[in-house]
Amino acid sequence: MHTARALILADLTALDVAGPENVSLVEEAVTHRRWWAGQWPRGAAFLPGLVAQDVQDGLLERSGRWPLCPLCPDAEPHALAVEPELGEDPHWVCGRTATVVAPVGGLGDRA
Repeated sequence: MHTARALILADLTALDVAGPENVSLVEEAVTHRRWWAGQWPRGAAFLPGLVAQDVQDGLLERSGRWPLCPLCPDAEPHALAVEPELGEDPHWVCGRTATVVAPVGGLGDRA
C-alpha cells in the first residue's frame, strides 16, 4: 500500500497536480484497495497499477484527463493508460502509439 501511494504521489508531484484534493483521491483509492488486497493477498503486486487507474478515474470526473500524453503534442489531448491493466510492473503508455512513456511513479524521471 505504501509503495502504491508513494508512486502515484510522485507522478502527481512531477506533473504539478499534487494539491490537497488530488492527494485525497490517492488516499481514497488506497483505502478502497486495502480492502481489495485483504480479499486477494496475492494481488498485492498489482496495487500500484490499480491505484493509478483509480486516481485517473477520479481525476477524469473532477478535472479531466490525467496524465496527458507528452508524446503526441499535435494530436487531440489524450491520457496515458496504465499497462498492464492488472499485473505487476505497471507503466504509463501512450495508447495511440503503444509507446511506454514511464513506469508508474516515474513520470518525473522522464527527460
